[in-house]
Amino acid sequence: MVLVASNRGPVSYTLGDDGTLTAKRGGGGLVSGLSAIGSGTDAVWVCAALGAGDREAVRRSGGHLDGGDVGGQSVRMLDIPPGTFEAAYHGIANSVLWFTHHMLYQTPLEPVFDQDFSRQWAEYEAYNAAFAEALAQEAGRGATVLVQDYHLTLVPGMLRERRPDLRIGHFSHTPWAPADYFRLLPDEVATQVLRGMLGADRTAFLTARWARLFTECCERVLGATVTGEGAGDALSVTYEGRTTQIGVHPLGADGDFLRERAHRDDVAERMAQLREQVGTGPDGSPRRTIVRVDRTELSKNIVRGLYAYRRLLADHPEWRERVVHLAFAYPSRQDLAVYRHYTAEVGRVADAINKEFGTDGWTPVLLHVKDDFARSLAAYRMADVALVNPIRDGMNLVAKEIPVVSDEGCALVLSREAGAYEELAPDAICVHPFDVRETAAALRTALELDASTRAERTRRLAKTATSQPPTRWLLNQLEALR
Repeated sequence: MVLVASNRGPVSYTLGDDGTLTAKRGGGGLVSGLSAIGSGTDAVWVCAALGAGDREAVRRSGGHLDGGDVGGQSVRMLDIPPGTFEAAYHGIANSVLWFTHHMLYQTPLEPVFDQDFSRQWAEYEAYNAAFAEALAQEAGRGATVLVQDYHLTLVPGMLRERRPDLRIGHFSHTPWAPADYFRLLPDEVATQVLRGMLGADRTAFLTARWARLFTECCERVLGATVTGEGAGDALSVTYEGRTTQIGVHPLGADGDFLRERAHRDDVAERMAQLREQVGTGPDGSPRRTIVRVDRTELSKNIVRGLYAYRRLLADHPEWRERVVHLAFAYPSRQDLAVYRHYTAEVGRVADAINKEFGTDGWTPVLLHVKDDFARSLAAYRMADVALVNPIRDGMNLVAKEIPVVSDEGCALVLSREAGAYEELAPDAICVHPFDVRETAAALRTALELDASTRAERTRRLAKTATSQPPTRWLLNQLEALR
């Protein structure tokens, strides 16, 4: 028996005005991976209700969802009290743990750990306890449990206390903070997070770098013993008489799905629209494209990417009217003020570039903020240059997806702080994410790369990017736990 626990589940519900519930099945690596485990396995997904539709579905079903809504999978959805969910998800997971691992605090002003934080942390504990209790109830004897991400760091330890017979794994989809930065957290909280994760038999990460930083935190915060110098199962952490193996599983792109999806009619329609918007240069040839596709998360570094593009146009006027930056910046976490401000700044900088350099027949930046997957795939296919310059990123699948579907081959400009850097660096043009000058120079180099070199690099990037597709990624974790 296999159980997966994550904040977001494989299905979400919309409640209509007439009381009808409409189910929408999610995508992604976990969904396809769980499907690949096989119908003969007693697989259960435990997740949280995220909105009014989800909560109503829980009320009507008792929490065990209709298999018809989730492709025959067994899903237990938890109706955690809204106040608890809000404090745990927004107050702690997204506003504290996520900021810590992405190293995004403005330390002269933040973080501030006061009474409000103490209240929210207590709710985070309650939220994790609800998952641990549900998993303990659902799991058969000796079952395997895969717990996902920073929302649920306490679950492995809590579940171990309830069900010592289980095989428990934890996977972190984010980067991991260096010990000195991790210790910004209150001592007792830093200790709880690490102890919680070490309740697993195996805790795994997207890259060897993040794995090593985790073990460094275990040494310096807990005084744990770390053995091994490499990555994967060569590393382990022993604490309070238990040993936890450390794994590394780089998540790859789903090449078969992307190639098929990128050639459907709706993508072709979006490509025609984008080509018309991009237009042709002074010599009548199609303009070159620099493509980025991101959520407006603070870690994605969209504003500095725009600054670098502006520097390219300022320093190399020969590229004016010959290139267009397709910047797809889809709003994220707009319920948090800092994200709303960041999204607004992205729009302000894009407008400023267009006003400074634009002409009647050329818009230097085409900014799209409405999420449209078909349009994103169309841009992937059109990309001459892919710009992926995060401040810090657990992996960044966009860096892997664009080369897979690029029609003519693209040059990848990649931040050394993206997890994907460990795999893709040999065939990318790598940059320091804070260095706008270097990024501008990299964009110029990428634009001037000859077609044959670009195509050959793209072929190698795509091969690397698809070496661990989502299904294989999940099955590898299961095999390592058994």
